[in-house]
Amino acid sequence: MVQGKINEIRGWAAMEPGIKVEPWSYTPRPLGENDVEIKIEYSGICGSDLHTIKQEWSGTSYPAIVGHEIVGKIITKGEKVAHLEEGDLVGVGAQVYGCLQGDCNACSRDLDPHCPKSVFTYNAKYADGHQAHGGYAEAVRVNANYAFKIPAGIDPVYAPPLMCAGVTVFAPMLRKGVKKGDRVGIVGIGGLGHLAIQYARALGAEVVAFSHSPNKREECMKLGATTFVDVSNKDEVDAVRRSLNYLFITSNSHSNQYNDYITWMTFEGQIVLLSLPKGQMSFSPREFIISEVAITGSLIGGVNVLKKTLEFSAEHNILPMIERFPMDKINDALERVNDGNARYRAVLENSPSSNL
Repeated sequence: MVQGKINEIRGWAAMEPGIKVEPWSYTPRPLGENDVEIKIEYSGICGSDLHTIKQEWSGTSYPAIVGHEIVGKIITKGEKVAHLEEGDLVGVGAQVYGCLQGDCNACSRDLDPHCPKSVFTYNAKYADGHQAHGGYAEAVRVNANYAFKIPAGIDPVYAPPLMCAGVTVFAPMLRKGVKKGDRVGIVGIGGLGHLAIQYARALGAEVVAFSHSPNKREECMKLGATTFVDVSNKDEVDAVRRSLNYLFITSNSHSNQYNDYITWMTFEGQIVLLSLPKGQMSFSPREFIISEVAITGSLIGGVNVLKKTLEFSAEHNILPMIERFPMDKINDALERVNDGNARYRAVLENSPSSNL
């Protein structure tokens, strides 16, 4: 059996609810025959990380090393791993295991995040009981199927946000069949939304960006939007009513806003939730019958979808806007993201001088 090279992984863990993390180390699970060990170079900060360490989604198991936008090089591989080699630059997203069996109702449909045997990158347990820890660390071990080669055309420092934010917005566009000529709305121009604009535009859609911040108008147009709507401007909102084929919600909109969103859609339009707003949504059945609008949601993307996301991003030069932080400045980065000041994704960098 192949032995891993880093048998005590140092990282930054949340020890209790809050946004502070501190140095902590753990003994990783033994390297399996289908696993790879990755020395982490970059790790992105996702909103899910903050929800988890703040225990806003409940069930956080402390100490918790989060981070599921990971990029680094393989330093060890299990004996049955054939498609990857030591030295390969790879990315890891929000999932590190799925059964990928043909008789699995989820995996057989490229929906392996829903696999009953799935293991997410952090705050989850493997079948053997070991706790999964994420990318705010020097290394990580994952199933090789969930380590993805980073295309040569993507600068590694820009790759981490594509592993979660990128696939989160691109996956439903692929599944829904967004195409040239469609009119696609994006609500929330932040960490997810600024990427969603780029993907929808690259698919040939006419993109309408919705924001409460009129100062983002010029930026949205540069990213590929054809129309910008200041949602506080009634005339601008009225001008796009009954015109959208798809509306992707990337911000934590208030539940009562969805009634208005329905009026933006053309008949048989689809509203897709990519964030988790607080509270319940309330609708009258009449609204759906009269409008023939559907409301649905989307999780992340499975193995095949994530591969397509990276390939499409490289082909169309889709990159996140990032702010870079040394790993030992992680608490500064977390605070900036938590306060909503990052533009638009934060990326942590490991280096020989990082004080893990």
